[in-house]
Amino acid sequence: MARRCDATGRGPQSGNNVSHANNKTRRRFLPNLHQVTLLSDALRVRVRLRLTSNGLRTVEKRGGLDGFLLSTPNAQLEPTALKLKRRLKKAQAKAA
Repeated sequence: MARRCDATGRGPQSGNNVSHANNKTRRRFLPNLHQVTLLSDALRVRVRLRLTSNGLRTVEKRGGLDGFLLSTPNAQLEPTALKLKRRLKKAQAKAA
């Protein structure tokens, strides 16, 4: 399973450990991932996602999972979130 945020797509970054003697060795900066369960109002189902802390704040700011998915362009979403967005649009079309 990849270390990648399902909402924002943030993944590992690379950089250097720098010692006091200024020796540089390569290292990885891993994202702060959490397994969260969010409720989709339109689908009436709970969805488990792996989100970073920043991704979770973004989802909450945009009005929950449904608001986040509908307001985010498809190009910026990860495949997991894109499938969920398609299900959400289909459920909204059926309800209307």
